[in-house]
Amino acid sequence: MIKILVRVWLVLSLVAVCVATDASGYKVTRKYPVPGDGGFDYIVFDGSSNRLYVSHGTEVNVLDANSGKVLGNIENTPGVHGTAIVPNLHRGFVTDGGNATVTVFDANSLKTLKTISVDKDPDFVFYDPQTKRVFVCHGDAAEITAIDPEKEEVVGKITLGGGAEAAVVDGKGNGFVNLEELAEVANFDPRALTVKQKWPITGCKTPTGLAIDSTNRRLFIGCRSKVLAVMDATNGKVITTVPIGERVDAVAFDPDDKLIFASNWDGTVSVIHQKSVDEYESVGDIQTQKSAKTMAFDAKTKRLFLSAADMESAPAANGRARMRPKPGTFNVLVVERQ
Repeated sequence: MIKILVRVWLVLSLVAVCVATDASGYKVTRKYPVPGDGGFDYIVFDGSSNRLYVSHGTEVNVLDANSGKVLGNIENTPGVHGTAIVPNLHRGFVTDGGNATVTVFDANSLKTLKTISVDKDPDFVFYDPQTKRVFVCHGDAAEITAIDPEKEEVVGKITLGGGAEAAVVDGKGNGFVNLEELAEVANFDPRALTVKQKWPITGCKTPTGLAIDSTNRRLFIGCRSKVLAVMDATNGKVITTVPIGERVDAVAFDPDDKLIFASNWDGTVSVIHQKSVDEYESVGDIQTQKSAKTMAFDAKTKRLFLSAADMESAPAANGRARMRPKPGTFNVLVVERQ
């Protein structure tokens, strides 16, 4: 009898795993191999050109999003983190953490136009079409730098009091940025370059990825404490938290299907359904590849793109074990709905 019960339990467990895995209807359909070795960080999809900008080693690899063909590289970007594209100017801006600069490049030729010096640790970067500014989030410098993309120069800074991770804007005069060590969200004015207020992210430690539902005024915050926090963007109240995978780094929101995606280093993308403005439920995980924690979302085709590589042990630094990408294994995963 005990053996029968154990077998039934195992079958039910397997069914539950399958349901959780396939519930979202998404899976990895293709892998784009990318030459070169070295670490990797943000991956960015540009809908105006159907291109992927992939941070990799000391350069940005530029890929055709449909075929995976490498179209070229933006070189000499030491400690590269992220890329922001300004479509109407055909210019891109790359954060170089290794030498505290922002590389400006021509999006057509991929040639470097200028290098802008900024404060230390430039990381996440994005373009705000409302203010027509590029914003650079700094970790160690604990600030946001605003750049005029047409003049290619710094026009101001926002002092945050804590290291900045991902940021979003709502198109209505509000910006929001995760403060990683403080576990707070700073609400800032992207035009006046001032902090309006700060809110603690209740139930969250080490916030990283961030997405926004501008219509319903909800922020979706990926936390390294293995939860996604849902925050009211009008008052900072955390409405709920939902379990996600380990070492989340990016969050995306699909307003059409009411789905939130959180990409995790453990080889999963956690998928959460927005049942209503204040009701959220997990609908399972998409199985990807261990290390695939950075993600880009194509809102038109509903594709997800993730950077990943096989990992191997590296010599310890400061007595701490480290992992590094295995040479020749770097690729971009394409996740699509079936």
